[in-house]
Amino acid sequence: MEQLEFFDIPSPCIGVCEANAKGYCKGCLRSREERLYWLGMTDAQKQQVMRLIGLRRVKIQRLAWERNQPQLPLPDQMDFEF
Repeated sequence: MEQLEFFDIPSPCIGVCEANAKGYCKGCLRSREERLYWLGMTDAQKQQVMRLIGLRRVKIQRLAWERNQPQLPLPDQMDFEF
């Protein structure tokens, strides 16, 4: 038996309850349905939501990193003088 089955899985809510354009909470990254039905979910369902939150967080971090990277010049824009 997994350790998580011995303990209640707490809500990932951090008190920032504002949805983005796609309906995901900006604070906990849950969908509307995930927030609405959290209290009625089984532990297995809650674990799945927590995995999805982790994937969403990685995607957001990757997109933020990509936005902050300088644009590399295209080969025809590069100066090849030595």
